[in-house]
Amino acid sequence: MKNTSKMERVKKPEWLKISIGSNERYTDTKRIVESNKLHTICSSGRCPNMGECWGKGTATFMICGDVCTRSCKFCNTLTGKPLPLNPEEPKKVAESIRLMNLSHAVITSVDRDDLPDLGASHWAKTLCEIKHLNPKTTTEVLIPDFQGKMELVDMVIEAKPDIISHNMETVRRISPVVRSAANYETSLKVIARVAQSGLVAKSGIMVGLGETPEEVKELMDDLLQQGCQILTIGQYLQPSHKHFPVAAYITPVQFDAYKESGLRKGFKQVESAPLVRSSYHAEKHILKNPTK
Repeated sequence: MKNTSKMERVKKPEWLKISIGSNERYTDTKRIVESNKLHTICSSGRCPNMGECWGKGTATFMICGDVCTRSCKFCNTLTGKPLPLNPEEPKKVAESIRLMNLSHAVITSVDRDDLPDLGASHWAKTLCEIKHLNPKTTTEVLIPDFQGKMELVDMVIEAKPDIISHNMETVRRISPVVRSAANYETSLKVIARVAQSGLVAKSGIMVGLGETPEEVKELMDDLLQQGCQILTIGQYLQPSHKHFPVAAYITPVQFDAYKESGLRKGFKQVESAPLVRSSYHAEKHILKNPTK
């Protein structure tokens, strides 16, 4: 591992400069999220696209609270002992989607390894409330691995979101280094389960953790073998000095090469650029992968 202090002094390239911006839609989105006391991965994950997405009236809702039971070395989400689930959260998320007039909603969650069903029933209730209050809204969910318990993955599948995403995060070699509990093979099995159900399977990775282009291509092959259709690739940005250091800033040219490689291999859609995150331009994915 490279020296963290040295990595912190490395100047970020021009292509990683972020403009937060602000407009009326951004302000309205912020107000709705805060007034309903909702959690978003946009803010907890310090997403570089929050200004753009909130400015368009979109946000990725994070359910099951804002404290994760895992402590991955790349993630900025709080880690510790979570509070009990809020039974009103599913309705609040659904109501916020209605107020934002969203045609497509993205939901994710923290890991809840403290719960008997790891939060799966809460996921199902949330999707049910969204569909009840917003019957025309399509949904994408970014789910945890549920410890590889496929009967829990099935609970989300049975709620029939339009796209189910589960992130591999990184290549096989680096996975055990930066992921605290998730397992590369388990994640592949989750993707396979989703694909076998007939729903659209999606995944995402970060680059700049020390992987090689050959390892990224191997990961692409692994995902395609499981039936994954959509892949997102973005630059890893170290949230704080306590997190895993950035090994390299990947150039836009290399990101373009990854996109070309992924499409050539067989993915239906690849989002690959420095600031791409899991839910970036998610609304475009649903248009190209209709399931209804």
